Amino acid sequence: MTDRFSGRVALVTGGANGIGRASAIKFAEQGAKVAILDIEDGPLGETAEQIKAAGGTVLPIVTNMRDREAVKVAIDKTVADLGPIDILLNNVGQTARKNASEFLASVPETWDFVVDLNLMVTMYVTWLVAPGMRDRKFGKIVSLSSDSTLIGDKNIVDYAAAKNGVTGFTRGLARELAPFGINVNAIAPGVTNTRGPKQLPKETYEQALKEIPIGHFAEPEDIANAITFLASQEARCITGQLLVVNGGRIFY
Repeated sequence: MTDRFSGRVALVTGGANGIGRASAIKFAEQGAKVAILDIEDGPLGETAEQIKAAGGTVLPIVTNMRDREAVKVAIDKTVADLGPIDILLNNVGQTARKNASEFLASVPETWDFVVDLNLMVTMYVTWLVAPGMRDRKFGKIVSLSSDSTLIGDKNIVDYAAAKNGVTGFTRGLARELAPFGINVNAIAPGVTNTRGPKQLPKETYEQALKEIPIGHFAEPEDIANAITFLASQEARCITGQLLVVNGGRIFY
């Protein structure tokens, strides 16, 4: 345990698995009290137990992130149980996975799901959390975009559109909130060793690996390291930025 985030409260959406789990654990290891929201009860409990076993403070809340009333209840509970939220990680999101396809073979219902989960949820959670940060003149907001917005991967154009929205949202919000001592940044991971990429079309997965100069995908902890940096005071002069973590697949 370290004191990098001592006295801080961090909220992590999609905290049950992958990048969210790795980030929640790192926040807790570095002294933060952490609330983790996710729809998957079992994995959420596993993440919480891992944090507790290491001596951290964690509040797991099973939440359907597309249910706005449930999200508001979860955030209210976080504030009541842990205190005002200092750090927000908008991590929840995914591609259409098994429904991913070329755009002309896709259906609007799939776009609705992808855009809602990746962009609208990010905006809504931030809309609920940021006013408290503004009142206290302090906050760190980090949202997950994707390097697919820079590369143009086939078969996930709805995901790229949603994640590009996250990047634009980040940049505009950074200008609005900078006068209140709030840093707003985004991370653009490349393909990362989580369960999601394994459900991508084989062609997309294999082509992505070929394009990475370092020769391997990132691990969730690699992305979590970048997230915790942007959420720390070490990055106090960084705002409105998109940090690409993808092994050199694209330089930005």
